Amino acid sequence: MSSPAPIGIFDSGVGGLSVMQKIRELLPQEDLIYFADSAYCPYGICPPELVHNRTLALCDFMVSLGVKLVVVACNTASSASLNKLRELHSIPIIGMEPALKPASHITKNKRVGILATGVTIAGERFNSLIKRYANGIKVISQPCPGLVELVEAGETNGEKVDQMLKLYLDSLIKENVDTVVLGCTHYPFLNPVIKMIVGDGVEVIDTGEAVAKWVSQVLKKEDLKTSHINPGTERFYTTGEPEKVQEVIAKLWNSSRQITVKHVVV
Repeated sequence: MSSPAPIGIFDSGVGGLSVMQKIRELLPQEDLIYFADSAYCPYGICPPELVHNRTLALCDFMVSLGVKLVVVACNTASSASLNKLRELHSIPIIGMEPALKPASHITKNKRVGILATGVTIAGERFNSLIKRYANGIKVISQPCPGLVELVEAGETNGEKVDQMLKLYLDSLIKENVDTVVLGCTHYPFLNPVIKMIVGDGVEVIDTGEAVAKWVSQVLKKEDLKTSHINPGTERFYTTGEPEKVQEVIAKLWNSSRQITVKHVVV
């Protein structure tokens, strides 16, 4: 048995597209639905209760569209609500967490830096992650206010990006980290600049590929993979200004197909 139903993916804004890209590469026949909650972006500066409520509402919306699996493509939202979402819904729900576990295997000098939002760093899931995988490793957590807003505006390079990243990465460089974890789904779009600043001797880890592999495994285990042989489709929704969001998505998604973003109130 298989399922032609789509996979739902959502984030506070366009950052989750970095995860969606990896899912598309691995599962080219699956239909995908993406939701950018741009009216409330960035979640990283929102009260945890608001993030929790938004996450519940977006997941409900995805389920109402008939998705077979939901990816919470946001570290902040996952930290705030993932356990509750799994209590409320019977379909598989996959979340994000900073890739400290793989970083703990990669680091040679036992010094790992994590770029993330303040809410993610302060969350219980993040603290639990450190307790589980940071044995003998010094973890330097760096909140990065402003980075999400740059990506939301479609700015992934240039003077503003360089200056802000140098500011945040400087503390990690001074701590002599040899591994940097991207703890927000927006940050992979800044990866080329990050790698240029930290240099060749520092490994930069993005969790999107691991999440895509997990999605594939869950679909196979639950017998939910599509039997379609044609390329899958994409649908995009937002609570923000559709024209503005559409322009940024078109730039980041980098597809030859026409992209249309529909505005909805959730």
